[in-house]
Parts: sequence; structure tokens; C-alpha cells
Amino acid sequence: MAGGAQLSVTDMRRASRHPVDYSVISEHLLHGDVKLHVANISAHGFMVDEMSGISRGDRMIIRLPHVGRIEAYCIWTTEDRAGFQFERIIRLDDFQAMITEMQPNPALRRRG
Repeated sequence: MAGGAQLSVTDMRRASRHPVDYSVISEHLLHGDVKLHVANISAHGFMVDEMSGISRGDRMIIRLPHVGRIEAYCIWTTEDRAGFQFERIIRLDDFQAMITEMQPNPALRRRG
């Protein structure tokens, strides 16, 4: 991949985020397998909490329900949270199926 990922952070921040409570093992180039807790997710990216050792620009590969393996890049960090942008947008049908599995509580799901 010549030139790296073409990330457009400002355009993606307006994407609708869904609250989730989902733990996942991700693959990090330097740290190997890293356990992450996904707190919210959109078709463009996700936010984790309870993270450590992740820096802005880090590349992670995670496995999501109905989506499979997808690469994401860390675009921001705070003391205990980090935001990631997917290398590609998740298709709407896959995203809806993924949210249904990640949000088992129907009260958290969007209506419509």
C-alpha cells in the first residue's frame, strides 16, 4: 500500500455512533494480540476505553461480527481512550447485522 492510508478524520466525526459493550482481541504489529473494549462504533470507526500502549497512527486489525477482519488506524488518544478509523466503510447490511449482535439489549438499538 503505497503512501499509507488516506484518512479523512473531519468528515468521519459526524457519523452516527452506536454505544456498545464489546470486547475484542486485536492484532498490533509491535504488541501482538491486544485486548480492547469497544465503547461505541460507526460504519467509519470505533472508540475504545481501558486501553494502554496505543499511540496515534498505530494500525490494528480486529475481527467484528458479520464484517470479519478489518484494519483500523488510531486517529486520537486520551489517557484511557482511543479513536480508530476503519480502512474502509462497512456496508450498511453488514453494519446493521453487526450492531444487532454487538447490542444484545434492544433498548440500545436505533429504531427505524
